[in-house]
Amino acid sequence: MSSLAESDPEVYEIIELERSRQVNGLELIASENVVSKAVLEAVGSIMTNKYAEGYPGKRYYGGCQYHDMVENLARDRLCKLFGAEHANVQAVSGSQANQAVYFAYMKHNDVMMSQDLSQGGHLSHGSPVNITGKWYSVSHYGVDHETEMLDYASIAEQARKIKPKMIVCGASAYPREIDFKAFQEIAEDVGAYCMADIAHIAGLCATGVHNSPVGVVNFTTSTTHKTLRGPRGGIIMCNDEYAADIDRSVFPGMQGGPLMHVIAGKAVCFQEALQPSFTEYAKQVVKNARAMAETLLDEGFDLVSGGTDNHLILLDLTNIGLTGLEAENLLGDAGITVNKNTIPRETRSPFVTSGLRIGTPAVTSRGMKEDEMKQIALFIARVLKDPENTTMTADVKEEVKGLASGFTLYPDEVC
Repeated sequence: MSSLAESDPEVYEIIELERSRQVNGLELIASENVVSKAVLEAVGSIMTNKYAEGYPGKRYYGGCQYHDMVENLARDRLCKLFGAEHANVQAVSGSQANQAVYFAYMKHNDVMMSQDLSQGGHLSHGSPVNITGKWYSVSHYGVDHETEMLDYASIAEQARKIKPKMIVCGASAYPREIDFKAFQEIAEDVGAYCMADIAHIAGLCATGVHNSPVGVVNFTTSTTHKTLRGPRGGIIMCNDEYAADIDRSVFPGMQGGPLMHVIAGKAVCFQEALQPSFTEYAKQVVKNARAMAETLLDEGFDLVSGGTDNHLILLDLTNIGLTGLEAENLLGDAGITVNKNTIPRETRSPFVTSGLRIGTPAVTSRGMKEDEMKQIALFIARVLKDPENTTMTADVKEEVKGLASGFTLYPDEVC
């Protein structure tokens, strides 16, 4: 019997219920993935017992020699993975990584320019309900009305008018490749810093599947738990000239002691991402997204921007008469986990939405390829086109379970 089951059966049972949900369903949240057993082991390790406030060689506590080793390993591996001059691996989340960059180079009410949340941006890019939107003066850019893609000429014109201190690029619901060089040129033209948030596409950028902003823009932030397939956490990369400011902004500026067990997991993740097999994985993520997108188009669904270049698809549900919330719940009943999402020209509340965001990182980690993506797209179509048919939804749930059973989370153990 496990120690947890014996000492706290209530928590153990909840974890087992979640295990069953993941094993028997299909995880299509674009910001989620399946970590390796090695990452799980590192994050659940004895490294969690130690307080290691500070940086390697400059800790405020004794007994940190092995924590220095693992943090240096994580930093070195991350720099190698992306070709970065400097890396900070202590940020506990992507949002905190973003805030650390802002805190280092912006003052209260300085002007930030970023992609609007309702048109693909992120909460931490200056949303009015987030601390960034309350602390800085934010001007949002969006996507072109017709193409639903970024219009760099329009963004450049907006930047020349408002003269921002920081231009933020990167998104949480934008299905197309981003031209980071264009953003840096716009920033240089108006005397601004440029920060790229690649939380969603980091695994694609690291492997050349998507162009990388590292060494192109001033600062690159990311999470480690999406397409990078690591533990939940944040990272910052920059050139050496910014290193001291960034490190001071993270600690002591934004946080105290780092999560050393998570940093150990990050080190494992970066080593995994340096392997040729991870490049093949990243390529498959994009192939899978395109295969699913093509099938959904064939089934009569509208896709924002007409398709995808990366790991995610954004459905506009207007033509089928469902809200994003309704679609999320219907698919959840069928064992398919997705999330409602705003779309360009959104008319509904963020709690309801007109769109649905779908991603392929987690199912690709389970070994699924194009044929399975087409099958999953057909599952989605069946459920959403006949929302009142609960019997059919139940049938789809059984088919989903059957498909999932052939692609276990961890093949060498019974989940």
